[in-house]
Amino acid sequence: MSQYSTAPLLKTKMVTIRDIVCNGECRHKSDEECAHRTSLVYPYRGVFMRHVGRNDTVAEANQVLFFNADQGYRISHPIEGGDACIDLAIDESMLEELTPKEQVQPGPPFAFRRQRRRIDPRAQALVALLRHGLSRNVAETLEAEILALTLVRRSLGERTSHAAGASAGRQKLVDRAKLVLSSDLARRWTLSEIAAEVGVSPVYLTQVFQQVEATPLYRYQLRLRLARALDLLGQYEDLTALGLDLGFSSHSHFSASFKQTFGQTPAEFQRAAQLRRKRKPTAPRLFSRAAKDAVAL
Repeated sequence: MSQYSTAPLLKTKMVTIRDIVCNGECRHKSDEECAHRTSLVYPYRGVFMRHVGRNDTVAEANQVLFFNADQGYRISHPIEGGDACIDLAIDESMLEELTPKEQVQPGPPFAFRRQRRRIDPRAQALVALLRHGLSRNVAETLEAEILALTLVRRSLGERTSHAAGASAGRQKLVDRAKLVLSSDLARRWTLSEIAAEVGVSPVYLTQVFQQVEATPLYRYQLRLRLARALDLLGQYEDLTALGLDLGFSSHSHFSASFKQTFGQTPAEFQRAAQLRRKRKPTAPRLFSRAAKDAVAL
């Protein structure tokens, strides 16, 4: 059985979007693969490691990864569960127009300088809207193309993303902490437990994590949980159960955290993205309203 499954969600002259799911059975580094085109990859479930030369990157739902055309890489799964990602490729001339010059390697061909950037909650919501809307045939082509361009713009914008800037040693320490958090999203970790797993003092861990990711460790964990909620909203009718399954103490805690991050409660997002079962198909009006809100921010 293949470790990967790929579902095409959208293909136009301007945008290609695929949903890629990996079962993660192979835990060691894969054979070297080569990206055939430049694309932005948004993990929305699980975690994996990408290895480009000596550069190792943790891929999880708070990140966008850049795959440069003809660049070799390997993949490994340090924890169980596999992963799922949205692979988004747009016309290269538009990608060049959207990408700040400081993020691009000098000279042709077009290639990103960094392996990844951290994205903001609105970008995570756009990923969910695109995936849910296209997979359920709710989003029209024009709407999906505009959402895709908005997502790329937010992912590359200085105000809405963060590029890690730290020594290799500190980056590896932070990556180990990310893997600990990702190994059990529902667990109510204590700082001392995470620090013990990583092998440093709690004080040092909080300082280094804040420096590298520009966000506190607890908030990073919250974002991982909420990103998983975006993924699962189409599978749960009981939102209280969803919140408890993800480690929130109550429905009110889950709903308040979700609204503070994404601007809507889970139920509002569920309705706007048309994730609730309906007796018969309806026009994509509610999804368009959610898309309009996402684009306008």
